[in-house]
Amino acid sequence: MTLSRFRSLGLFSALLPVAVFAQTPPVDAPASPAPAKADATKPPADNLDLRFANGIVAVVEDKVITVDDLRREIAPRVAGIQRSATSEKDFNDRMEALQDDIIQEMIDRVLIVKDFKKDDKRHIPESIIDNAIADEQLRRFDGDRSKFLAYLRAIGMTFREYRKKMEDDIIYDYMRGQQRKNESVVSPARVETFYSENKDRFYQEDQVHMRMIALNRADSETDTQLLADAAKVETRIKAGEKFDDLARELSQDAKRSKGGDWGWQRKTDLKTEFSDPLFKLDQGQATAPIVTPEAAYILYVEERKLAGVQPLADVRDQIEKILANQMARDSETKWLERLRRNAYVRIY
Repeated sequence: MTLSRFRSLGLFSALLPVAVFAQTPPVDAPASPAPAKADATKPPADNLDLRFANGIVAVVEDKVITVDDLRREIAPRVAGIQRSATSEKDFNDRMEALQDDIIQEMIDRVLIVKDFKKDDKRHIPESIIDNAIADEQLRRFDGDRSKFLAYLRAIGMTFREYRKKMEDDIIYDYMRGQQRKNESVVSPARVETFYSENKDRFYQEDQVHMRMIALNRADSETDTQLLADAAKVETRIKAGEKFDDLARELSQDAKRSKGGDWGWQRKTDLKTEFSDPLFKLDQGQATAPIVTPEAAYILYVEERKLAGVQPLADVRDQIEKILANQMARDSETKWLERLRRNAYVRIY
């Protein structure tokens, strides 16, 4: 049986309220008869036991993955898909994909834990597991152990089983981390090759590191009066006073304490009444006052980056991260393929 068939086996009916995507009946539609009351002592029928041999989803080596195991992994993610799904079909398609991903993840988890335990010298200290459980209780149950134990009873898991799952989770994260760590060194030659083959990815628009002084319009203040106030500031700038000092003294906007520093701005980030005069300036120049219904503004060019491909020196760190992540993913994929190839896995 393929993974994609799980959707038809009733799994969704146990996770999704029936009315999530139900259409509202027409106003003049006759009322439906009241449904019979459900027997609260019986779990909702999902027919899984009729379709899976003993409720088994997969067997990995000597580990059995059950329908209940699968439900526990899927359940926390259903609400998010319900909220974002645009239709019943979209929901079902996304749940189907999620289901396949989780089954593969559960299989890989078993194989990775087995690979860890092949080396008798490797083990997870008890204290690390204890601390992880304590952190989980604090994060999810406000440190209330009784709530935590009630949760375990609700999902049908003993504390011993939960502790074993927590240990396996720690092993899984550690082994994947080690695998990625082994592929973190990128050679300079590889960086340069990537740069030369992907220069279009490093094209940047014309940018200005902008500072600004904002003088808010007082009640009933005219444009002429506002311009007169801004002209006094402009005179002080031309006299050689530092723009950032004047911004700290006079500006009336959120960046005053930072010397009016608004960081790097692209032309498309700004309104045309600001971008047109600003992007005509060279480094160290300020605009004439710009008057709007709210305030008068003086903009200043701290630095300029002209449009074009960024030099390699500016993007080297970025390329190293891209390549390191790419190498780590490739290495992890090959590692998992090897584990799967050498293992007994049966999906029902």
